Amino acid sequence: MPIYEYRVKDEVAGCRHCHEPFEVFQKISDAPLDKCPQCSAPVRRLISTHSVGASKSGFDSRAKSAGFHKLVKRDKGTYEKTY
Repeated sequence: MPIYEYRVKDEVAGCRHCHEPFEVFQKISDAPLDKCPQCSAPVRRLISTHSVGASKSGFDSRAKSAGFHKLVKRDKGTYEKTY
């Protein structure tokens, strides 16, 4: 299920919760939120990037520092460890 970010439309209105972007798990088929779940102020959905492919080198360095290994297929049935 995708994670959507929302924020209050009007900077004057809203509560502490919706003045900063907040995340909501929703199905793709669900209608976007139009009100803050806590104070009912009008909110808008934000456009954001996905985290995995946004920075491949950043992802690789984080995976390496977490102790994961990356294998690259070289020949039929042969894999080489890159880190």
